[in-house]
Amino acid sequence: MTTFVLSMFNANFVSSAGEPVVLGLALAYGGLAQFVAGMWEFRTGNTFGAVAFTSFGAFWISFALLILFFVKTVPAGDAGHAVGLYLWAWAIFTTYMAVAALRTTGAILTVFVLLAVTFILLAIGNSGGHETVIHWGGYLGLVTAAAAWYASFAAVINSTFGRVIAPVVPLKR
Repeated sequence: MTTFVLSMFNANFVSSAGEPVVLGLALAYGGLAQFVAGMWEFRTGNTFGAVAFTSFGAFWISFALLILFFVKTVPAGDAGHAVGLYLWAWAIFTTYMAVAALRTTGAILTVFVLLAVTFILLAIGNSGGHETVIHWGGYLGLVTAAAAWYASFAAVINSTFGRVIAPVVPLKR
């Protein structure tokens, strides 16, 4: 949901005047809820889920804090490069998580590959001040959000019904 809302702004589908709405989602749903879910995954012994949820929860919290408190203290000429560096770091993390996702499901792998490319586009766009590339990152972010919604829908509905309703394509172990 947080990726969807932020991507609507990055794709320039809605006015940037509404961007603060992302921060509430980033702190509560993308941040705190995912972070807590990651802690629960540690408890169940799911290392992949624990690292993914905890890290992306921390990403969203740090993103909100960056926008609310810190990016305005970076000189205007350096802000794009600084945000770009932040996004490159997340692109690297997401890429190696995509490699680890090769042992999960096709649905999860799709989310991580799309998210890695989204981060790469946003990193390039911010680093070089290329608004068009940021828009591409927004478009791909919307596709990423749809893939993540499908993966979470499939997990919930398959568990609820006790059988495969929405296929996730388990990958060979």
